[in-house]
Amino acid sequence: MTDAIVIIPTYNEIENIEPIIKAVFAQDEWFHILVVDDNSPDGTPQRVEALQSEFKGKLFILNRKKKQGLGRAYIAGFEWCLAKDYAYIFEMDADFSHNPKDLVRLYKACKVDGADVAIGSRYVKGVNVVNWPMSRIILSYGASKYVRFITRMNIHDTTAGFVCYKREVLEAINLKSIKFLGYAFQIEMKFNAYKRGFKIVEIPVIFTDRTRGKSKMSGGIISEAIFGVINMKWKSFFKSYS
Repeated sequence: MTDAIVIIPTYNEIENIEPIIKAVFAQDEWFHILVVDDNSPDGTPQRVEALQSEFKGKLFILNRKKKQGLGRAYIAGFEWCLAKDYAYIFEMDADFSHNPKDLVRLYKACKVDGADVAIGSRYVKGVNVVNWPMSRIILSYGASKYVRFITRMNIHDTTAGFVCYKREVLEAINLKSIKFLGYAFQIEMKFNAYKRGFKIVEIPVIFTDRTRGKSKMSGGIISEAIFGVINMKWKSFFKSYS
């Protein structure tokens, strides 16, 4: 059995799900995949289930009853993986914005080089984003700078969603205490790992915007990331991270 699993959350990703699954399984290292689907009406879960016979014992699906946000999908996935024996648990998008070839680099950063959290970072070496409009680049880059200033984390890409966690990190974090639902979930997870003293490294990657399917970004998600971080930082003064 492999020691690494990639969690891919999905909602209406019928155009991307089969290619991304096959691309992950094509990597030199041996990864398992857990798809966490929020009751997609477009047939995404059915497509995954049809592929399970081809990738028996390597491809799994967790079907949830309704769409509850990225954070809740990942937490459900984390809990599923922690109930197994996986030592390295990944977050990854379904839309090829994260290059499956970079999975091995994140994996080796943790397994070989001793990191507890490895982040596929868009901003650790300049701005490595393809096909985004300038307005969105400015918003994303500015948000990461803002979060870094407020939290004092030495992380350039605080909102990154391409991450490898050692299981010890997820076991140390009280997952049920994670409050954010949208992309701010990524900030809260990194902040909890940082406050507990885990070794966090950033691996430079090139982020490419999706070419198929629709983005899940919304104004509410952005507001949560911008304004919620202040509340998170304030509460951290009264919270034990031992």
